[in-house]
Amino acid sequence: MLSMNHSKAVIFGCKGPNLMPDESVFFAETKPIGFILFARNCVNPKQLKKLIKDLRKSINNDKAPILIDQEGGRVVRLGVPHWREPPAAQVFADLATKDIDLACEALHLNIRLIGEELRDLGVNVNCLPVLDIRFDGTDPIISDRAFGGDAEKIPILGRVACDALLMEGVLPVIKHIPGHGRANVDSHKALPIVQTDWTELSKIDFLPFKLLADMPLAMTAHIIYNAIDPENPATTSSKIIQKIIREEISFDGLLISDDLSMRALDGDFSFRTKAALEAGCDVVLHCNGDMSEMRAIADVVSNLSHRSVDRLERALVRIEKFESLNRKVALERLVELGIN
Repeated sequence: MLSMNHSKAVIFGCKGPNLMPDESVFFAETKPIGFILFARNCVNPKQLKKLIKDLRKSINNDKAPILIDQEGGRVVRLGVPHWREPPAAQVFADLATKDIDLACEALHLNIRLIGEELRDLGVNVNCLPVLDIRFDGTDPIISDRAFGGDAEKIPILGRVACDALLMEGVLPVIKHIPGHGRANVDSHKALPIVQTDWTELSKIDFLPFKLLADMPLAMTAHIIYNAIDPENPATTSSKIIQKIIREEISFDGLLISDDLSMRALDGDFSFRTKAALEAGCDVVLHCNGDMSEMRAIADVVSNLSHRSVDRLERALVRIEKFESLNRKVALERLVELGIN
């Protein structure tokens, strides 16, 4: 297994359901710390297990992080007929308004079921929970992906989700730190600018992240918070990463950028990569598998720093053991609770 000290501070995607020869050579040369999967990569369990095995083999690391966004609702990469399609986070937020204990029980079972499927495939990182707060009148990119609009209930449900994943031997990723809920545009398409003052952001938007700051991984928001840094989105803002994420929120886990190919970011891929890493991200993420873009990133990306290696190794230790779930009983209980 390759030491993480020799890995580059980047996570890449690949183009399709099979690892192509040019991709294998490129990954072997570049040595990213891990990979992210999308629906284009996921055909059936047998195919996906082979792809994951081939990806890890390409970088000589059988424990390399394999990420996926299997949130539930409209954000899933694994679907029928081979995998269960879990409900969106909003379903559990709605239940929590009636009975928080039942909502936590249902969410725990739901996330355990997701985690079990992922672990069976070899996926060891799931990019959830969304800790962003749902606000009226904002862009719908978050909406039902959030655990509602109550800043005090969101971290309760978020911790249930994180703990359930960890029980299944899968790392959670809290996102989009320090908060995407007020975005007025979709950061996949444009750069959101939040005008809310720092005091209110600290009291409301940052709260779920503060209460889950002990989690091992987090993903940044490509958003400008005008009251804190009017020039740079969080991903490339040293002020937001150091003063807000590291100090005020007290997150000391591995910080991963959101996708560098999103249109919220300016500049070419060389610029974006250097800006995110210099601002304080531990790792940059590139999702679409475009070889020319990946090469531009690889040309400038640095090795994972010693501090980042420590953060990653601390994370991986947390999933060395897992607990077994009675899938049949869990599914039956979810039906009793009205969750399909």
